[in-house]
Parts: sequence; structure tokens; C-alpha cells
Amino acid sequence: MKRLLKNTWYMIGWENELAKEGKFSRVVAETAIVVFKTGDGDQLGAVQDRCPHRFAPLSLGDVVGGNMVCPYHGLEFNARGDCVKNPFSERIPTGCKIPSFKAVAKHSVVWVWMGDQSLADEALIPDYSFLVESDTNRTVCGRIHVKANYEYVVDNLMDVSHIEWTHRKTFGGNGLIQQGKQSMKQQDQELWNNWAFTDVPQQPIPIYETIPWERVDMWIDTRWNAPGNVMLQIGETPVGGTREQGMEQLLAHMVTPINDNECHYFWGVARSINLDSDAEDERLRRMLDFAFEIEDLPVIEAAAKSVEGHEFWSLKPVHLGPDSGSNRARRMLETMIQKEQEQAAEAVPA
Repeated sequence: MKRLLKNTWYMIGWENELAKEGKFSRVVAETAIVVFKTGDGDQLGAVQDRCPHRFAPLSLGDVVGGNMVCPYHGLEFNARGDCVKNPFSERIPTGCKIPSFKAVAKHSVVWVWMGDQSLADEALIPDYSFLVESDTNRTVCGRIHVKANYEYVVDNLMDVSHIEWTHRKTFGGNGLIQQGKQSMKQQDQELWNNWAFTDVPQQPIPIYETIPWERVDMWIDTRWNAPGNVMLQIGETPVGGTREQGMEQLLAHMVTPINDNECHYFWGVARSINLDSDAEDERLRRMLDFAFEIEDLPVIEAAAKSVEGHEFWSLKPVHLGPDSGSNRARRMLETMIQKEQEQAAEAVPA
């Protein structure tokens, strides 16, 4: 891929995808990876999803004794990518090894580290603890395939102003954005793009069927962690009230590149009301699927298609002001990738 931050965590799937067969496969940054349960507590394995013998996808096989078994000739591979069993001989063939990746399940999300495996640090995984289900918390989540570079989806998520036009049938179309005050805060690889609204008409919040106040103070806070992990806080409180007196919803958005022109968009929302209602899950799923697949997706994919073959900044995109969050995230990611590439070049012996 042309622009890829390697030494970082990418979401590859939801933890509950492992429940049925103990494995799942997905492409991340042009690499097919199969994630599987090793049987050693909560430890996960993640290896290239291609047997080095006749190149069959290992994910078509079974997990046996914590190893992936090739469906073609029965070679077994452990979480380090080592072939540990050859059913035709006690000898393991020379070169019978596949790339492996550090994989971690945290906050209901499965993450993989695509770069230097010695640098994989779980402390760098963004905080999505609100997605963990409990007696007082229930989560609805999904995944959408997007035919666009992952940075275009991040652009969309970091630019709250687009809701006024793109989401006219769900969340926008009432002039809210023009009444807001924007602020940004950057620290290391994290960026906050926050909007505050004072004394505005109540706005829809997906998990709440009704808002008890006619006029509210409102906030839309967006956190970005490189390269494509976004958390959205939407809340309302009576005019002059504190956030603690109000109602808030947290939404998770994780965007993972497949290649330069496609990506996975994972979304998750937690709710603490109507916990026994499957119908409420379905209502939320329909609403959020409509907002992204029907409203956002066509615009994002068409915009990405229109600039194929061009470097984004070379086209000199017009700056509007409210889109500052998108621009800042792009610049930050660009700097991180350049620094990583320079460090890699310096490490190569002369």
C-alpha cells in the first residue's frame, strides 16, 4: 500500500466472530490473515491465511489443539506460524513456516499488529471499554465493506459538518452546525475535534427514542487515534446544565484498510436502556445502517472514485473551516508514516 502506518494496531474483527468456529479470516493491508483461538486462556493466534505448500487458505480448515490445520493436506501451524505437524512424515519440510502477527482481544474488539512484532504494545490500543457488555450495558455492532481508501472514511467521521447535508433524513438538515463552536486538541497520536452548541432545539440521539427537553446545550466530541480509529460522544443537557445532568451516547468507528481502494468500516454502539429488547437492537441497527450505507457510503465511494490516480493534496482541496478535523488527522497520519519510513531506512545496514 502507498500510505500505510505499519507499527500500530488495526481492528480485524469483533471478538464474538470467534464464538462459533474459533476462527475467522480477513484481509488487512493486502494481507489475508486468519485469527484463531489457541486454547491457551484468552491467547489468540494470527497468521497469514495461506499454506506454504499449495497455498490453500488455512481458514477453510479447522482449529485443532490450538493450531490451524490446512484443509488441503493436513499440515498444522501454531500461533507463531511454525509448522508443527506433517501427517506424511515426522520431518517438517524446509521453509514450512508462515508470517505471524500479534493479535489481542480487548474491549470486544480483535486487534492485529502489522509492523515490527517486537514493538507491539497493548497499551497503545485505543480505549473502547464502553463496548464491553455487562448487566448494565448492551452493544450493537457491525461491519461494512467500503470501496474507498480508508482515509476517506476517516475524513467523513472527523468532519461533523457533513451531517447537515448528507444526513438530512436522519440527523441533519436543521441548521445545527452553523450554530456550533469548534475546538481541537492534539496529543501525540490522538486528536480531539469537539463541537459545542448552546441553547439549541433538541436533536435526535440514536439510543434515545425521546429527549425530555425542548431546548438543550449539546456536544459532539470526536476522538481520533491513528490510523483509523474514531470514538464519537454525542450528548445533550438542559440549557445551562452539566454533562452529568444530561444524556449521552458513545459510538465506536474503526476503519481498517484492505488495500489502497477498499476498507473495512466497523461500527459499534453501546446502550444502557431497554436491555432486554432485541427489537431495540434491530431499531438501532436499521438506523445506523441507513445513515452510513444509504447516506454516507455513496458520497464517500463516489468522491474516492473521482480522484483515483491522484494524490489527495496534489488536487489542492478547498478548506472550509469545519473540516479542520479531517485535514489535521490526514496531516498527522502523513507525518507518522514519513517518520516510520525514515526510521526503517536508517535501520537498514549500509
